[in-house]
Amino acid sequence: SWMTWPLVIAGCTGRLSLGVKVKYLNSEDYRFRYFTRGKPGSQPSVLMLHGFSLNKDMWLNTIEVFPKDLHLVCLDLPGHGGTTRLLAESHTAVAQAKRIHQFVQCAGLNHNPFHLVGMSMGGMVAGVYAALYPAHISSLALLCPAGKYLHQIAALSIPCGPLYVKFFYKMVRKCTRLKFKMKGRPKGFLDLTSSESRYSLHDNMRKIKAPTQIIWGKEDKVFDSSGAGILAAAIPNSQVHFLEKCGHFITLERPRTSAKLLLEFYKLVCDSAEQKKVA
Repeated sequence: SWMTWPLVIAGCTGRLSLGVKVKYLNSEDYRFRYFTRGKPGSQPSVLMLHGFSLNKDMWLNTIEVFPKDLHLVCLDLPGHGGTTRLLAESHTAVAQAKRIHQFVQCAGLNHNPFHLVGMSMGGMVAGVYAALYPAHISSLALLCPAGKYLHQIAALSIPCGPLYVKFFYKMVRKCTRLKFKMKGRPKGFLDLTSSESRYSLHDNMRKIKAPTQIIWGKEDKVFDSSGAGILAAAIPNSQVHFLEKCGHFITLERPRTSAKLLLEFYKLVCDSAEQKKVA
């Protein structure tokens, strides 16, 4: 990762107390790094996808309120954390979704439909995944997912190289008070904000059939919160939650509130599925 978040790194020390185990999965010439807790059971497993330049550890504060027996899998996305980084690889939303499909199959998550959660870039990828592989998804949660409503960054003419890095540094500083360090050239971000990728979720959202939860910070300065209404109008079985006095980095700014919303929705979907079985 070319960005380091002290708050997230500090959270890594809590892994042992949370009972998560870091694992690796090798598939062909690719290596995925993830952490997991619990074992697959009667209720759907939960796969969680982080935001751009972050890693799986951004979910540590969130899963504190989740039941210890709930099967969780938090993945380092391609090009992030301990998962393989191939310089020539595409990091568009569709390409990321296909790599996650590779992980899902190798990890055996596709044996039963699972609950998919994604924030920011991970939200865009999660939405595209749900559209491309609907049989895998029991339900979906999108936290301020990236898309065509990216009004502060992708709508501008983005410079490349050192000028780009300066530009993005200033943009993210504007959106959070957290300090971070940056290194390298962020090709993955250029792939994600390209015209090919930026409209991926918008172009696929009507294909999403799973019950969907949409959470957005009302003061998000990266992705316009009007995207929540656009998604809700296109996804038949969806609900929207706006968080007051919250910006883009939901899991860092409102970890417990967002976690409780995620868990409530998960339980609601599970209860609904059980009632259908009984009927």
